[in-house]
Amino acid sequence: MIRAFVRQGHEVRRFAATNAGLTANNLQSALLVAGMLPMIMLVVNTSSVAVVWFGGHRIQAGLMNLGALTAFIAYIMQILLAIMMSMYVLMTAPRAAVCAERIQAVLDTEPSVRSSVQQPHLRPAPGRLDPARPATLAFQGVGFSYPGAEAPVLADVSFTAASGTTTAIVGSTGSGKTTLLNLIPRFLDPTKGRITLAGHDVRDLPWTRLREAMAIVPQHSHLFTGTIGDNLRMAAPAATDDELWAALETAQTMRFMSDLPLGLATPVGQGGASLSGGQRQRLCIARALLRKAPLYLFDDSFSALDYDTDTRLRHALAQALTATVIIVAERISAVEDADLILVLDDGRLVAQGTHRELLETSATYREIAESRSRWTARRDGRGGSRGNGVQVLADGPKAPSPPAPLPAAHARSRRRHLRLRSPQCCGPQISG
Repeated sequence: MIRAFVRQGHEVRRFAATNAGLTANNLQSALLVAGMLPMIMLVVNTSSVAVVWFGGHRIQAGLMNLGALTAFIAYIMQILLAIMMSMYVLMTAPRAAVCAERIQAVLDTEPSVRSSVQQPHLRPAPGRLDPARPATLAFQGVGFSYPGAEAPVLADVSFTAASGTTTAIVGSTGSGKTTLLNLIPRFLDPTKGRITLAGHDVRDLPWTRLREAMAIVPQHSHLFTGTIGDNLRMAAPAATDDELWAALETAQTMRFMSDLPLGLATPVGQGGASLSGGQRQRLCIARALLRKAPLYLFDDSFSALDYDTDTRLRHALAQALTATVIIVAERISAVEDADLILVLDDGRLVAQGTHRELLETSATYREIAESRSRWTARRDGRGGSRGNGVQVLADGPKAPSPPAPLPAAHARSRRRHLRLRSPQCCGPQISG
């Protein structure tokens, strides 16, 4: 970004100013130490000379013996060395105090989400969820807001995702889709309402049991340094190579995996930097497929895929998965076949139903669908128009057509984004 916006000079000056301040502080400390060391040595040597001088006179006068003088010199040296060490301790004490304050601040931070193991007043946790049986997910009046925020992110969300069905979540940017999904594995805890999985309140389940019962593909696809096989086996450490290849084939990765000479042993850079966005997304989907779980969560996991790959992948997932599936998507084409579609607007569940039902009953869903259709038509050049807005007709090109008005849902989302969080809610939170 710095190179793209030609900000090298600004960053160099900013670094130089910070570095100059640090250099001045270190130089001042070094000068203080350098000045104190000669002073201490001067005191030590002057004291030794004075002791020898006066002791020698007393020995010559017969008032002291040589052994007493030697012991006195040893005692003086021990005292002076202790004084020198005390000076070094005093010089390092301020720095140590600052470090201790920062460490204590971390230790005193209370986790925003607590496991049921840490809350003995909760009911005993149920047994392990059966990965072979799809689980029913239910939200009952769920709400969530960040501490100090003026408006809640989610308010009064209620729905039931039946076992073995696919539930899709759509809405404008900032409507709370990802936040809703993060409540299920308890990355966040709802401030109101109740979430149940297979009839159990998720707050009664320990983190390990809860998250073992689901496979998650996050919004930001992340791969770790290692090989492709190592990344896939994070979901199933005991998986065989055949199982890895089967998951990769379901995730539609064979087009680029077949071109890799090392196959599963292909090294992956940190964060998957050596792969494209679509390749990272498909590898993350394959990783999730390796875990046999009653619930799968896909958080906008198809956004970097072209339409052909997206279609083939959704068809393969429909055949491979028998579990309950929750999908957050921006494309209407990705949710048309879902058994239940949830429409979020300004943090509220404004409509739910199938694709056909929502087109007839939900104005918000129609706005989203129409805006996606107009964008797709402009991009693909359908309907006699090109992506630059110039209409191509029989009598020649006309002036560029004005852009389509922003849907009301998107306008409300933009206004809400400005007031959603306050500065007080931006502090660090520790979750499980």
